[in-house]
Amino acid sequence: MVEFETIDSTEVKFGNNNFIEVGKKKAVTEEGENEFISLSRGFFTQDGQKRYKKNFALPNDADVVSQIIEALQNLNIAESPKQAAKEEEPAEESDEEEEEEKD
Repeated sequence: MVEFETIDSTEVKFGNNNFIEVGKKKAVTEEGENEFISLSRGFFTQDGQKRYKKNFALPNDADVVSQIIEALQNLNIAESPKQAAKEEEPAEESDEEEEEEKD
């Protein structure tokens, strides 16, 4: 049987009641132990309890984790293609400006 232990974790809240938990965990079996990085997505119930929806594990390898961090940063999450396209569109003139042009 496998037992999981949480060594350390950080919670990132977003939306109304959602979170992503980033944790360092350990799987313990009769054959030995294996440490890994866990990304878990979940939500809070109305009474404040955590419920998990999805989980993803990464190897506990500094090089792999560094490459993933770099890949995420290179996505430039702050500026999505839709946002960039909106910023390139000319601003609409207000009604006041249109009236001034008619005069």
